[in-house]
Amino acid sequence: MLKDTCFIIAELSANHGGSLDIAKETVRAAKRAGADAIKLQTYTADTITLDVKSDYFKIKQDTAWDGQYLYDLYKGASLPWEWHKPLYDLAKEEGLICFSSPFDKTAVDFLEELNTPIYKVASFEITDIPLIEYMASKQKPMIISTGIATIEDIELAIEACKSVGNEDVTILKCTSAYPASPEDANLVTIPDIIERFGVKSGLSDHTMGTEAPMIAVALGAKVIEKHFILDKSIGGADAHFSLDENEFKRMVDAVRLTEKLIGCVDYEMTEKKKKSREFSRSLFIVKDVKKGETLTEINVRSIRPGFGLHPKYYNEMIGRTFSKNIEGGTPLSLDLFEDQ
Repeated sequence: MLKDTCFIIAELSANHGGSLDIAKETVRAAKRAGADAIKLQTYTADTITLDVKSDYFKIKQDTAWDGQYLYDLYKGASLPWEWHKPLYDLAKEEGLICFSSPFDKTAVDFLEELNTPIYKVASFEITDIPLIEYMASKQKPMIISTGIATIEDIELAIEACKSVGNEDVTILKCTSAYPASPEDANLVTIPDIIERFGVKSGLSDHTMGTEAPMIAVALGAKVIEKHFILDKSIGGADAHFSLDENEFKRMVDAVRLTEKLIGCVDYEMTEKKKKSREFSRSLFIVKDVKKGETLTEINVRSIRPGFGLHPKYYNEMIGRTFSKNIEGGTPLSLDLFEDQ
């Protein structure tokens, strides 16, 4: 399902403003912005937490959500399940892949009814090994964020997928801060994930701007996920760290340019390179010489352009005898010597 080029995901998350029409227009905007996929989140307040008003369930993490109870936050942020099918259908019409992050087994079963093509494990769910196993058992590509994960958490999550015969795993470097600071990005973890765990890697990015995705792609990321909003004036739980259509388009363009710049290992001598070699160094006669005169450091030099003998022959040419009178500015060649 994932492409050879970087797979760019627009994360709808809570950015629907409580309106199916806004959610639909966000899907269309994601397509215009160049996303490959639109990602939903499939939960209800009751499937993700409890309606309990105690300190255990009150957010106090120095975030934009501080002071709210988890149940109230998720009740307002959740995407109604009856919206999923129209959004999946619209995404297909637009040529986008639509998939979701389920937060319990009932959500997985629901997404299976929609023939979801991919499963995403959210950062805070990486420790829910039974849920990961259940997702992975559906034999769809698995994308797993690592925001709060230890090395052991990542190993357990990958093993959970492999234990049910699912080897298609992509691990996303993620900083679980909203927004995340550049100092906490640590993007060099991406190539380490690839080498250490033997999986594909990418970035679930919560920094502001487009720089982190560009660097991530240069470091080997094959997936970029970024929160996407139609218009920040909509507000909502995730609006303050999401990109709008213009910002997301700039990010996509930057990623695609980065891919072009990375290119591939290339030593082929193309026609363009051959033409450019005319500006390289070569051996030229730089002052008039007469027949019988010997080649010296004074009358032959390595200069531009590249129409003369290769400079690697310079030392062995010293002392050889010219076979005729030659004007300065003539490319050096073997047929100019008596003993060619």
